[in-house]
Amino acid sequence: MQVDFTIKYLKKRFPLRISRGVRDGQYNLYVSVNDGEHIGWGETSPGTSEGAGTAEEAQEHLERLLRENLDFNSPHDVYDRGLETGIAPCALAALDIALWDLKAKKAGMPLYQLLGFSKPTHATSVTLGIMSPDEAKERLPIILEQDGLRTLKVKLGNPEGIEADKAMYAEVLRYHQSYPISIRVDANGGWNLNDAKHMMQWLSERNCEYVEQPLKEGDEALLTELFENRPLPIFVDESCRFATDIPKWAHSVDGVNMKLMKCGGITGALRIIATANAFGLKTMIGCMGESSISIAAGAAVSGALDHIDLDSHLNLNPDPCEGAPIINEITMPLDIPGHGGKFKSEA
Repeated sequence: MQVDFTIKYLKKRFPLRISRGVRDGQYNLYVSVNDGEHIGWGETSPGTSEGAGTAEEAQEHLERLLRENLDFNSPHDVYDRGLETGIAPCALAALDIALWDLKAKKAGMPLYQLLGFSKPTHATSVTLGIMSPDEAKERLPIILEQDGLRTLKVKLGNPEGIEADKAMYAEVLRYHQSYPISIRVDANGGWNLNDAKHMMQWLSERNCEYVEQPLKEGDEALLTELFENRPLPIFVDESCRFATDIPKWAHSVDGVNMKLMKCGGITGALRIIATANAFGLKTMIGCMGESSISIAAGAAVSGALDHIDLDSHLNLNPDPCEGAPIINEITMPLDIPGHGGKFKSEA
């Protein structure tokens, strides 16, 4: 097996602001695994919270892992070895995605079929970062009408406080009056307990479907109080990185959001899905600053999930990759061997 690395800069169409800061682009690491007949592709969107802050650091992690005696025919074994040796989850995700892509290509099957899933039926949401009401007024028609989507994930948790959150959300509601959309909220841990209680009640009266990560990572002990008499379903994101986290919070949340960069790839996602289902929790999948290669991998598991947020490739200018088309508002896996993601320049 030959493993190669490529680093590319991905520029965002619109800078994305969340409670923890603003990003207008980043360098991502791409991994290819070549068995002489087929090539599997994977991708890392680096992040310090996911163990590797840069593409170069992610590559160093994987080069260390590749010194191990790995069985590339078993993504599960490689994944377990990666966790045992302390490989950053976002780095491990790239190799794991590539191995599953290769495995499906060798089988001559779309990855979603190889995994035993159906095609997704839920629309993907498109993300509106934290911004002023005037910015939201300008941005909403572009990201919804131009891309033909009707489901919006609104980032709240503005460092300026909940009144700034309300002002921005009010502009979303004004838009909603003339252009009906489904609305979800992601606070990215930007609220304290009292603000979370207040905002969830306020949002429940204003067309919000659920709230994601209302409290910051590390404040999970407060979820029990927030969960009691909650007016909206609660999903956790940063508070649930691996399947082993689910039993800790299953009694105080309604669902979990998995990200391939956070859980280490397809293998980690499969384990989260199984564990969440065992605890009767809802499931969703999100993304980071990923191109169509990683988004295609996420789409391969999304047929088993309740909510989909696979839209980061839509906010790239340009996306160097392809293979994760939006069809009737759904990020749809392709009916070709593998996950379908590839560089546009690839034959």
